[in-house]
Amino acid sequence: MAGDWRTDRIGAALRSENPTVLRRLEAGFAVIGDVQFLPGYSVLLVDEPGVQRLSDLPRAKRLAFLSDMDRLGEAVERVGQRLDPDFRRVNLEILGNTDPFLHVHVWPRFEWEPPELVNKPVWLYPPDRWSDESFRLGPQHDVLRDAISSELDRLSSMA
Repeated sequence: MAGDWRTDRIGAALRSENPTVLRRLEAGFAVIGDVQFLPGYSVLLVDEPGVQRLSDLPRAKRLAFLSDMDRLGEAVERVGQRLDPDFRRVNLEILGNTDPFLHVHVWPRFEWEPPELVNKPVWLYPPDRWSDESFRLGPQHDVLRDAISSELDRLSSMA
């Protein structure tokens, strides 16, 4: 998955050129993460380029974005529970320290994680987890992509 879509993830999603997009939601895009050392890692991208903080959005859009976060988090949780008996929980994080656009990290957490990391922030994982090709998003994750997308559809129909 090479290309310049990574330099403008939101613009690429708006142009239907971001290959990580799972679904268009009310105020953003649900995307699967570039790395999958924690299977199901996903991100919610705001759908307005230039928005850096949650507080940059008008209240109605802010609430819609938070609702999208809830929906993506629940979808990842349901898929994690279904696909891995060692699924523990989902962590939701709005950070913005590296990428200057509003986004939410949705991290599934598992009992099989290293004992020294299982109760710690994901960001403490060693650098090789972020760069190891074996964890890079690829066709081997299509079942996971489809499962999260289907769960998003199911949750949308229940709303």
